[in-house]
Amino acid sequence: MTTRIVGIGGTVNTGSSTEQAMRLAAAAAEAAGAEVTIFGGDYLRGLPHYRGEGYGIQDGAEFVEAVRQADGLIISAPGYHGSISGLVKNALDYLEDLAKDERPYLDGRAVGLIATAYGDQATMSTLQTLRSVVHALRGWPTPMGATVRVYHGLFSPDGECLEDRARMQIELVGQQTYRGACALSQGECNQ
Repeated sequence: MTTRIVGIGGTVNTGSSTEQAMRLAAAAAEAAGAEVTIFGGDYLRGLPHYRGEGYGIQDGAEFVEAVRQADGLIISAPGYHGSISGLVKNALDYLEDLAKDERPYLDGRAVGLIATAYGDQATMSTLQTLRSVVHALRGWPTPMGATVRVYHGLFSPDGECLEDRARMQIELVGQQTYRGACALSQGECNQ
């Protein structure tokens, strides 16, 4: 059985640290055996406000269907003014389309969380907000949630995390998301 994980995250800036962190966690899940689908900042930036002006029924359909089929998610959000960005929140609002599914919202799915910001206080409040949103959507946050203080040079141009503490946290989020997704779906995990 294939364990499917969806990665969501980024900012309005292509290749942001937030997206690179999500991709690193997704790579750790993939190395453990998951099939991963990524929805980064470029994709999220193209989503109109959920059910707002300019919204069409096909907007976000690929994203919603990927989450519907997923066993787990990795969500990476930047800390803006002590909370998650509107870009990431808007994407999560699209999960309302899963409300009437047999498995509504994020029910039965492991969810790894990553919060990035320039300051430690913002990473913690952003992580807490992400946990609250995931609980409201009936998801199962992983025990480890990464709080990553970003700065120029944290990631190399090819996406390698150059700080051991941050890299270990991010990879652990990916690994726990995979293991949690396997456990919740009662599938077979590679060890």
